[in-house]
Amino acid sequence: MVKRLKHFARKMQQQLQVLYLASRDPRTPLLAKLLLIAVVAYALSPIDLIPDFIPLLGYLDDLLLLPLGIWLAIKLVPPDLWLELRARAEAEPLSLPKNFRASAVIAILWIAALTAVAYWLWKGLGG
Repeated sequence: MVKRLKHFARKMQQQLQVLYLASRDPRTPLLAKLLLIAVVAYALSPIDLIPDFIPLLGYLDDLLLLPLGIWLAIKLVPPDLWLELRARAEAEPLSLPKNFRASAVIAILWIAALTAVAYWLWKGLGG
């Protein structure tokens, strides 16, 4: 079981490298490029959309949303370009940086959501 999870994690990291390369390639269609940028930025962000400390839901984005985004992004990249970039990623693995801009956006979304909930509660309790 652990061996399969490690293999899955390695494969996902390699796919993220290919997605990163595809997002920077001029042959990638615009719609695919936009999704690629969003998926790679989210994957590299140190902050999750759903924090991991929330029981069950915390890992939902890691186990479901991210692989779904990767799958969809792969489908939008032309197959010949995907194969070329995958071979390039295998030949010369690159180190992907953490994306702090994406972290800032996610943090702002969380702050806005918490502010809205606090305001709703305050108004609802007669504040």
